[in-house]
Amino acid sequence: MLAAVGTDRHPFGRLVDWLAQWHAVTGTLVELTLQHGHTDALAVPGAVPFLGHGALQEAMSNAHLVVCHGGPATILEARRHGHLPIVVPRDPAYGEHVDDHQQLFARRLGTAGMVMLCETREALYDALDAGLKDPSRYAVAANPEAYRAQAAAVARVGAIVEELVARSASRRSRRRTWLRLRRGAEENR
Repeated sequence: MLAAVGTDRHPFGRLVDWLAQWHAVTGTLVELTLQHGHTDALAVPGAVPFLGHGALQEAMSNAHLVVCHGGPATILEARRHGHLPIVVPRDPAYGEHVDDHQQLFARRLGTAGMVMLCETREALYDALDAGLKDPSRYAVAANPEAYRAQAAAVARVGAIVEELVARSASRRSRRRTWLRLRRGAEENR
């Protein structure tokens, strides 16, 4: 099994802890590779901070199950390798990301049946247990044409998110500048 939290600088301790607890119970039944990024994962066997692109592709190709964060590229890669990814989106309320775009994106894909969305520990454990019993439950047929269409859609969503984040940062910057100018004008009165 491969679990990938991505490379975002925000820790994703919630998912890492859930996986560590689940793996402690399943023990030797599951060989786990956990790409944990900037999250501490000392207690988890098979934990590695980062995997290069090639190593991540190989791990996805060899995995029976893929668990990942709600990053569009990771989800798309998992599907390209024939997996219906089990997705736990990062939640900004826990300091796991700057906004809720992963939640919104993962929920939309969950509704469309393109991911197995798990927003609670119980949902994740149920999905993992079901996947252990029948790994084919989380398999999808590789379809190069569909992959190209999905890649284009993911790229578009990524561009929209980047544009919205940039606009939001620009608005905050303009507001800070306006406030500084206003304070300066008030001080000069």
